[in-house]
Amino acid sequence: QVQLVESGGGSVQAGGSLRLSCAVSGYTIFRNCMGWFRQAPGKEREGVASIYTGGGSTFYADSVKGRFTISQDNAKNTMYLQMNSLKPEDTAMYYCAASHLGCYRPHERADFPDWGQGTQVTVSS
Repeated sequence: QVQLVESGGGSVQAGGSLRLSCAVSGYTIFRNCMGWFRQAPGKEREGVASIYTGGGSTFYADSVKGRFTISQDNAKNTMYLQMNSLKPEDTAMYYCAASHLGCYRPHERADFPDWGQGTQVTVSS
């Protein structure tokens, strides 16, 4: 059974940083596409960043480029999202997700069948 558990969310002021973790069990992240998505109240869930763990290719939404960094630790079967220069508009529930494919559509929710429960990120101005 695949299980993804996010951690690291919290409340920070604008300009601050947070590091999210996604610990995965029942599934090897190596050579698969892993992604971070977020959903703000009243909005659709959107792709934030994805990584192909077989080669390290990364993909970012325009809104987070240069501020967020996605990474992996294959030995720990864990994915991370380092978030710097946070803005109030980054406030959302953040979810990690696992694909059983490569990152052909890195921000397409339908390509990610397995999801965590989410961790809340709140950025105040």
